[in-house]
Amino acid sequence: MASLSYDLTLAGLSVGSAAALTGIGLIVTYRATGVLNFAHGAIAMLCAYVLRQLTVEWHWPLPLAAAVTLLLVAPGIGLLLDRAVFRPLAVHGRGSPQAAGSGGDPAQTLVASIGLFVLLVGGAALCWGPGARDDAPELLSADPWAQLGAAVALAAAVAALTRWTRFGDELRAVVDNRGLAVLSGIDADRVAAAGWAFGSFTAGLTGVLLAPYVRLDPYGMPLLVMEVVAVAVVAGMRSLPVAVAVALGLGVAQSQLTRLHPGGRPEQLLQTASANLFVIALLVAALILPGVGTKDALPRTATARVPTPSGAWIVAAVLFLLPLGFAGSDLTTAVQVPALAVILLSLVIVTGRGGQISLGQAAYAGLGALFTALLAAGRFPGFPALPHLPALIVAVLLVAPLGLLTGRPAISRHGLALALATFAVGVGVSRFVFTQPYATSGLTLDRPAGFAGDRAYYVLELVLLAGALVLVTALRRGRTGRALAAMRDHEAGAAAAGVPVPALKLAAFGTGAALAALGGGMLAMGQRAFDAGAYDPVRGLLWFAAIVVLGSDSVLGALAAAALLVGLDAGTRGGVAAAVIGLLAVLIGRFPGDPYDALRAATRRLRRTPRLTPAGELARASLATAARAAAPTRRRPPPPRREERPRPRPRSHTGQAAQAAQAAPRSPHPTLTAHHITLAYDGFTALDDVTLSVPPGRVTAVVGPNGAGKSTLFHCLAGTLRPAAGRITLGSRDITALPAHARTRTGTARTFQQLAVFPSLTVAENVRVGAEQGMGQRGRRVVRGGRDSRGNTREAATRALRLLDLTALRARPATGLSTGTLRRTELARALAGGPHTLLLDEPAAGLDASEVAALAALLRALAADGMALLVVEHDLDLVAGLADTVHVMAAGRIVTTGPADEVLEGAH
Repeated sequence: MASLSYDLTLAGLSVGSAAALTGIGLIVTYRATGVLNFAHGAIAMLCAYVLRQLTVEWHWPLPLAAAVTLLLVAPGIGLLLDRAVFRPLAVHGRGSPQAAGSGGDPAQTLVASIGLFVLLVGGAALCWGPGARDDAPELLSADPWAQLGAAVALAAAVAALTRWTRFGDELRAVVDNRGLAVLSGIDADRVAAAGWAFGSFTAGLTGVLLAPYVRLDPYGMPLLVMEVVAVAVVAGMRSLPVAVAVALGLGVAQSQLTRLHPGGRPEQLLQTASANLFVIALLVAALILPGVGTKDALPRTATARVPTPSGAWIVAAVLFLLPLGFAGSDLTTAVQVPALAVILLSLVIVTGRGGQISLGQAAYAGLGALFTALLAAGRFPGFPALPHLPALIVAVLLVAPLGLLTGRPAISRHGLALALATFAVGVGVSRFVFTQPYATSGLTLDRPAGFAGDRAYYVLELVLLAGALVLVTALRRGRTGRALAAMRDHEAGAAAAGVPVPALKLAAFGTGAALAALGGGMLAMGQRAFDAGAYDPVRGLLWFAAIVVLGSDSVLGALAAAALLVGLDAGTRGGVAAAVIGLLAVLIGRFPGDPYDALRAATRRLRRTPRLTPAGELARASLATAARAAAPTRRRPPPPRREERPRPRPRSHTGQAAQAAQAAPRSPHPTLTAHHITLAYDGFTALDDVTLSVPPGRVTAVVGPNGAGKSTLFHCLAGTLRPAAGRITLGSRDITALPAHARTRTGTARTFQQLAVFPSLTVAENVRVGAEQGMGQRGRRVVRGGRDSRGNTREAATRALRLLDLTALRARPATGLSTGTLRRTELARALAGGPHTLLLDEPAAGLDASEVAALAALLRALAADGMALLVVEHDLDLVAGLADTVHVMAAGRIVTTGPADEVLEGAH
């Protein structure tokens, strides 16, 4: 027994050592570049194939082949990726807010790393075929001590390098703040290149060590390596000792679990868990532990709505109907396209319109296929055997709530954290459901009665696809579509406008899961079998990359992606589709807007502008002179006398607000009050027993130096922060626990210091979001000045646009406009909801003197109309001429309160 335990421990240490190498490489790359390299497993697979090619095919000596692979090829791949992919992304993204203090936009680097994964997998399949190889050379002996020694020595070397060398100091400086490190004279690009080279070296070492003991194929090994990303996540992407300890501990535990044989179903579950302990750790790390990265989810593939080209839908319809008219009775390949299009439409809702990363859609598609087969066979618990079409419908209804598996983490996670959570769900479902005999053994599936033939079934698929298109189009338009787009463009701004962001995310993921299940069931019935390989996590990465590069918010993009994925692999060698999509995903960060914008820009460069010859220029000038000479002379009418000139109508913001105020009687409003608010961050007290009221009909200002606690107090009042002690009331109602969107619906609106507009929407649509989510929920009067108009959000938006003098710009996209115009757009959105209390955070930031004067006049008029205003502002001149009461903060406390002229008398 002792001997068995010792042998199992050694085996576990061998597995854990390989996992530790992966964790070390991921952590070093992330710390040096800010990129969580999803392609790490693909690099490991590629290096394993290179070593095999050199030794088995070309008969090189193993030591020479290993040296070339690990010391030249693997680091060379890292340097190539740094130079050709991620450094251009860093340069391109440093001007964006998301890239502040980092090496580039994290959303673009995430998509690029996923694209690299797909590209390398597809390239390996093209070069070496999709089949598995069992003749990989063994670099080290089966004795685990050599692998363990390599992992520990590598971790110790990295720790020493980062702690006691100049390069380590530079690495820590780049990690803390890349921009500041560059200003200090540190070559951040050199640090990033070294990180990429080392990360690729560890990936190559992992691959060549694992290849003799696992299946060497383009799909299995990359996924196996990425499953152990859990050790890096548990270590917070920082601590190498923790990563090594977790890897070794999981390896040993996984090995020791094989000793247990309880018998029956528990033994089957235990065997599944022991074989997938790293997957369980990945699920726990991704769904429970604090997330890695909190920045934006996706690159904005378009900053404004691009009209669909005329005739595009006709062309799409013709292409999808072609198989019925010109193909024979065998439509084995064609029947896959509508089913895959439905799956990709689920990503249009979740990713394109909702802006949420979802790398696990293959899991929901597979569940839809599996549930359909189980229901049709009468093997689903609690259900009798159902005909195939009702089975498909019931399967969709059963899978839709399971979308909460990814929707729930999405409420509080963004970027890398959300990517890991959705990826973990996809891997977990694949490992614990699709590959288990208890779920899939002996399972068969056929097509619905009356649709057994390929042509008849293809017609059924087109009908179901048309229904999915109608649903997706409806969700992309109207009130729901605007709310989803607002959440995608600026989540905090959407919540401030009253959009229920958590519920909307859950709805998006639930709808996406239902559509994916529908497409998965259609795909399985088309193939007349449940194939677990058709829904593995690599497919999920491929589908995500495809929908991003071909237009994530485009319905036509989903149709084109489905046709491209099926067509490329059907007509050529397998792997072409993955290689093409991966290449496009790698280049996505260089597109100016989306792929269609890039194509239009390229075609504009190719167009030649016709030029006249010198003789032509002379002829045109002569004709113009002759035309001017022949034109009759028009006398300008004399100007009217002074007494005859019409008197201009007032157009100022003040006049409009005053007219609105006179149009409706005032009504009492509840007072927003903070009672003894206290809040601390990591031992630093940001607010210390702060009490403040925002009474109706008055302008209350909060001023003070940076770090005084003004913004923290503002966020507590707005609902984006919850105080540790104290309470916030609105009249007699305690709203301390209400989130931001719920406070907006009580009549408390806010603006942001950093502009919070929705660039993919027009100015009018931006304002309508505020009206629909604020006034539309309460039926309040519109901007204090109209009749009661429950649901009449269009009128509310029109009044707000008129009030802020934005009517002429209502159809313009909210991008590329001046700061003053965008400030007015944001304020109009806040006012469109008919608030009684308005919170303004640095409202004059970026405005010129005339715009500040107009803003002050408008705010005074709103206060005169009975609205309660709180202004946090650094411009003391504006505060002096605007505020009725001024609170001065310092060190988290209110130190002075009084009328503006008294409090600010000595500040100038």
